[in-house]
Amino acid sequence: MQDRDQGTASDLQDHGKATRKNTGEPNDSDNLIEDLFKVIRSASETQTRTLLRMIRRHASVQEVRAFLDSVVPKNATTETNGTWLRTARGAQRRTDTDAGQLEHRSKVMDINYMCNMACFKVPAKPWTTVTDDDNLVSHLVSLYFTWDYPFYAFVDRDILLKHMIKGNVNSDLCSPFLVNAILANACIYVDGSEINMTSQGVNTMSTKFLAEAERHLGAHQFDRGPVVRLASLQAALLLYERYSMSGEDGNGYALLNLAVEMGEALGIINGPKLNFSKTHMTQDMRSSIKRTAWGLFQVDTIVHANFLRPCRVNEVSIDRIARDDSDKDEQWVPYPIDGKARPFYMSEYFDEACRLSYIARDICHTFHENVESRVDLVERKEHFYKCLRQWESEMPRKFSDTKTLAPHFVLLKMRYHALIIVLSFEHFQGAIPCDAPGWQESHGKYRGVVDSRALEMALSSARDISALVRLHRREFGIRRSHQYVMYVIMLALFTMLEQESFDVLDRDFLSLTSAFSVIYHHSPVGRKLFPVFRQSVTVRTGGRPTFDAVELAHQAQGLSVLSAFSDTSAKEGGYRQAQRELYARDPDLPGPDDQSPDQLPPMEGMLRMYEQLSVGTEVDMHTPPPETFRFSPSDKSGFSST
Repeated sequence: MQDRDQGTASDLQDHGKATRKNTGEPNDSDNLIEDLFKVIRSASETQTRTLLRMIRRHASVQEVRAFLDSVVPKNATTETNGTWLRTARGAQRRTDTDAGQLEHRSKVMDINYMCNMACFKVPAKPWTTVTDDDNLVSHLVSLYFTWDYPFYAFVDRDILLKHMIKGNVNSDLCSPFLVNAILANACIYVDGSEINMTSQGVNTMSTKFLAEAERHLGAHQFDRGPVVRLASLQAALLLYERYSMSGEDGNGYALLNLAVEMGEALGIINGPKLNFSKTHMTQDMRSSIKRTAWGLFQVDTIVHANFLRPCRVNEVSIDRIARDDSDKDEQWVPYPIDGKARPFYMSEYFDEACRLSYIARDICHTFHENVESRVDLVERKEHFYKCLRQWESEMPRKFSDTKTLAPHFVLLKMRYHALIIVLSFEHFQGAIPCDAPGWQESHGKYRGVVDSRALEMALSSARDISALVRLHRREFGIRRSHQYVMYVIMLALFTMLEQESFDVLDRDFLSLTSAFSVIYHHSPVGRKLFPVFRQSVTVRTGGRPTFDAVELAHQAQGLSVLSAFSDTSAKEGGYRQAQRELYARDPDLPGPDDQSPDQLPPMEGMLRMYEQLSVGTEVDMHTPPPETFRFSPSDKSGFSST
């Protein structure tokens, strides 16, 4: 520490001597201090936090100077007497992204700042033609492995990075296809102000990475048998993620199915056990195959459980990864935000996630089998509920300490509660908690009222999801949360809307609404789903929530929910447009004109709309009967009973 401080002081002295040689310039030390004060007073919170982080991490004077040069022009005013111009040499920016050029960023800031901060330092070449900036690529790769990767973990991070640094484009463990797919996904987590780029510039960059990945996809999508590269399978899974975030014409399922077919061609899923001892694979290849096989299983079970489709990955042909496979001392660091490091526990997390995926797989298959009697179905659901509770009870105690949990453990707990809700709202093949006219006539086979315990369990899990979302928001923020968080938020919100005792001022409901109002902006799927939710709240409450009521909750609980109900065009605008786009994709669904605009979309409608907008239509799969999804359609609350 002392040596570092002395070095910084020496840098400052040398810097001062150099500037005094030019008598025509003001003293740069004075300018540096002046600019520090100006940035702290007027810069954005993100820029101020970045500056403080640099100082605390003993950045050199030159690094701080370079960062100030990149920030100062954004905050310049006519009252700065030209100081900004003198200290901002070389920090001009091009804003014309319409021409397809990536926005200029201060190269000095990137080299001296981003390279110091990034968790993983990797080269841009020979992997992508979009940029030759190693520091930008290192920043994006670090974002991906911090916020996206741990949830599914279908690549071996360390092996991939090792081969990326080697630069061999013909490697089976790293390819331009895979790298560009990672970079395209990583752009979702970029805060433009951290790299001196506008949101439009970030979108342009993301589009370019995606376009390059798609060019490679065209060359590999028909690979089968021994020519399939493991890196291509991994890249297909990344594009599945990307398409399901952006709602690209239903390509989500298409890319997931492609990944499954590649996995089958490699013999790592849905086949006989693969005996590594009889192969001549390197240890890197064995580790990567194992991670990818089980990661594919994770992705497949999560997406199909979300929408109650039968899973396509029934078995993994490789032994599961050991719980003690990863370094117990490894820390998860919330790059690039301020925050304490937490235990990573990657292998233990992955093992728990796989155990939960087995339960999810069996749940999905049960609802697509021919169940002869209602008793059999009830017993199976009771069995799955006990399995879920047992899974939760067997979780190590250290994973219950919210002060030390990394985000992937928070998401794992959300998965558990989402499955509880799935079991509950599906309870007894569509039986309802209250009498809806006409329901018994059309579903006389299942007369009667469902056990209220199912609804209580669903509501309890929705509240637990709300608590977990608050935890995520408090500890890590919600802006960089994994896309799965938006799904569980919608699931919990509609679970609460389905309750007879629904209260728009319920703290958990408002907390979820507040989180949703933050994250939906960053996803095309979210922007289309938000009007549907807003319309549902309006109808469920018998009209628009009053401004006074929502403002009261805002003041009392500190929740930013006003934006959720402020758009008067919600009823006839965004909601109807989202419906039309959905029905245009799936002609088998009833058209939007067949529904009253005042009719609340039940859980079935929300999930089907979410599925269509994100991953598209599953092919060659049997769609469960509509009543499978029904939770509590009550005429008293504006629900459809047909």
